[in-house]
Amino acid sequence: MTSIPLVIVAHGSRDPRSAATVRALTDVTRAAAPGVDVRAAFLDLSEPSVAEVLTGLHAEGHREVVAVPLLLGRAYHARVDLPALVDEVTSRLPRLSVTIADVLGADPLLEAVALDRLAATGADTADPALGVVLGAVGSSHATANAVVARLARDWENRHGCLVVPAFASAARPDVPAAVAKLRARGARRFAVASWFLAPGLLPDRIQDLITTAAPGSPVAGPLGAEPRVAEVVLARYTSALAASARTA
Repeated sequence: MTSIPLVIVAHGSRDPRSAATVRALTDVTRAAAPGVDVRAAFLDLSEPSVAEVLTGLHAEGHREVVAVPLLLGRAYHARVDLPALVDEVTSRLPRLSVTIADVLGADPLLEAVALDRLAATGADTADPALGVVLGAVGSSHATANAVVARLARDWENRHGCLVVPAFASAARPDVPAAVAKLRARGARRFAVASWFLAPGLLPDRIQDLITTAAPGSPVAGPLGAEPRVAEVVLARYTSALAASARTA
């Protein structure tokens, strides 16, 4: 065992494209850090579960693990679900120590990927008549939504187009309301940027709604299994290791 294992923890989805993307990102991360044992686990709806992966690592002889939440915000899954699952496993396996890293968050590398995905649709972010809908999951935790809203403001200030967030669930504005806001501010053309890590039911909802609200608008793909996403995952892993060493 040459390193402390890194477990990439994703939410999970009924859509098989989501888990496939997480597994592909796990492969990209593993290739970027060949000395690190990198595995994927899911909170719900996809396999293997967090408990299965942690229990398996313990059975292989590992006594320390770093779990990196593949999440863009510190909402319920990061603050409650994952810690509870880890506590349940370590209560059964007291010799196993699991450090939970920070979420990926609004990292500049992820912003760059999202902007590249948007540019790939042909949208020109320097166009002052372009209205960008920044599609995101949405949360009942207002702080998580505020991160997306702040990201939209930052993009607008740095580029030239108009940007408004739109949430697929649990928060406002939704896509039609975001398009209405952009139109009221003078947007004549529209595009959708994706603040999603993988394809799935919620990104599809954003796409379906823009088809009605602003037909013909291009829709960017999710961040996906991209080397820069893997770089952020590894940065969170390294930071967690450093923090754990300081408190040891």
